[in-house]
Amino acid sequence: GVTPAIALHAESGPLRVLVVDDNEDAASLLSTFLRRDGHDVVVVHDGFAALAARATFVPDVAPLDIGLPGMDGFELARALRSLHPGVPLRIIAVSGYGELRDRANSKAAGFDEHLVKPVDVARLSALLAETPRADPLVH
Repeated sequence: GVTPAIALHAESGPLRVLVVDDNEDAASLLSTFLRRDGHDVVVVHDGFAALAARATFVPDVAPLDIGLPGMDGFELARALRSLHPGVPLRIIAVSGYGELRDRANSKAAGFDEHLVKPVDVARLSALLAETPRADPLVH
C-alpha cells in the first residue's frame, strides 16, 4: 500500500515556493531539492527581489533566510504578510541560529516555522506535505 505521507503529497499537488537566500549555493541546493519534489520554485537573493517577484508569482510557501542584505528576513516576512492579508502563506525562517530567543524573534515577526541551517530537507518535506494550497480562484 501507499504510505500516508506519500498519498497526502500526491493528492496535494505541487506548491508554489519562493526561496529567498543571499547564499547562492544554499538557495540553489534548496531549489533543486524542491523542484525534484515537483514544486514550482522561484529563487531570489534579497528581500527587494522577493517583493518584486511577488507581483507575478504568488507563493504558498516562502522559506526566507533571516540574514539578508538590505532588508532582513524579519522585515521581509512582515512585508509579505501585509501585501496579501488573508491569503494563506506559510513563511519559514531559515537561519544559522536556533536558540529559543531566535525562534521567539521569528515567531514574533510572523514566521510559521523556524529551520536551522543546513536545512533538514526531510523536515522541510514534511512541512510542505501539510501546507494547504491556496484556492487557485483567488489568484
